[in-house]
Amino acid sequence: MTTSLDRQDVDLPPLVPRHRRLLKHPRLMHYNRLAALVVIANLVFLCTSWVPSAQTMGDAALVNLALAVVVRQQYVINLLFRLATSAPTSWPLRIRWTLGKVYHFGGLHVGGALAGTAWFLALTTGTRNGPLMAVGWTLLALLALIVATALPPFRSRHHDHFEKIHRFGGWTALALFWAHTLLAAPGPFEVTVLTVVTFSVALPWLRLRKVAVRLERPSSHVVLARFDHGETPFAGSSTAISRRPLKEWHSFANVPAPGQPGFRLTISRAGDWTGAFIDDLPAKVWVKGITTAGVANIEVLFKKVVYVATGSGIGPCLPHLLAAEVPSRLVWATRDPRATYGDALVDEILAVQPDALIWDTSRHGKPDMVRLAHQAYRDFGAEAVICISNKKLTWQVVHGLERRGIPAYGAIWDS
Repeated sequence: MTTSLDRQDVDLPPLVPRHRRLLKHPRLMHYNRLAALVVIANLVFLCTSWVPSAQTMGDAALVNLALAVVVRQQYVINLLFRLATSAPTSWPLRIRWTLGKVYHFGGLHVGGALAGTAWFLALTTGTRNGPLMAVGWTLLALLALIVATALPPFRSRHHDHFEKIHRFGGWTALALFWAHTLLAAPGPFEVTVLTVVTFSVALPWLRLRKVAVRLERPSSHVVLARFDHGETPFAGSSTAISRRPLKEWHSFANVPAPGQPGFRLTISRAGDWTGAFIDDLPAKVWVKGITTAGVANIEVLFKKVVYVATGSGIGPCLPHLLAAEVPSRLVWATRDPRATYGDALVDEILAVQPDALIWDTSRHGKPDMVRLAHQAYRDFGAEAVICISNKKLTWQVVHGLERRGIPAYGAIWDS
């Protein structure tokens, strides 16, 4: 294990010009740009429609809300990743840099939800039919609740409540939208779109099942969960698991071993649910849906990448390190790695990453991860950095590097 303290003394490259830095500001990240794009497209449509008819407003609301739902469907997410990462590494880096932001697709979800709600408000305000008004205003109240509780201040502080409101409120809203549409004498277009949306929502739940899990607890901080129920997911995907499927779900990165069936999940103590999971060690858990591509899948857009991880962030990195599809270098900062994660896991990492920088924070304290990431990026001759860590540090690394002209990627906590 490499733990050279002088790596923190490396000088960072200068900041890019101010006009380029502005585009790297968190408020102008691709997620927000996509949300704004959807809203602007709707405003353009409104301005070119003169006075929209009730039919036009209803269809606009339906299309936008359908976009908000379908873009979150696992097969659609995997398709978006496949399309974005199909670009060859011979393309200009600036194009590949932008394609790598595909995981910001949640901006389409936000833009569609806001625009769809606005169109439905305009439609309901002009409705004079009694039953349509009753259903319409009930649906609007529900949509307002869903939108309000999805805002970051509420979502970050009350994530379990946000998840329940989003799930049960979303199902109820879909049922009310069906009722409203049927009362309005729909045509083939409206029925088709609603059918697609309903199938998209139901599909993951049609694959709900309870499966056995083998658990290994190398320390009181982490559990390695092993699954072998006929699924061998692709490297870089995630699986949602639950002990109470109607209440809460938690997604973890799949770690398949090359050439072997099944997969592992690395579950670290990070709250009540994970704490109870580590302490109780259940024999079975619920799984649903389709394994879904995660942020690190964008690695194939680059000739070489650096993975930066802290703590259990090694989990999403590990399948890519094992698969070795793209030359990579690992920088991992964690507390006492062998005591926390076990000798077997650390030895497995070093077997595929003998030059990894594994920083023991219990001995050396917390490092400057931006400097460590840049040092590895420079020494390895990488084209991009992928950071898997907590929210605060991920933003520090991603924006700290991008403001200096280095492509960097990390989770955006939009779900």
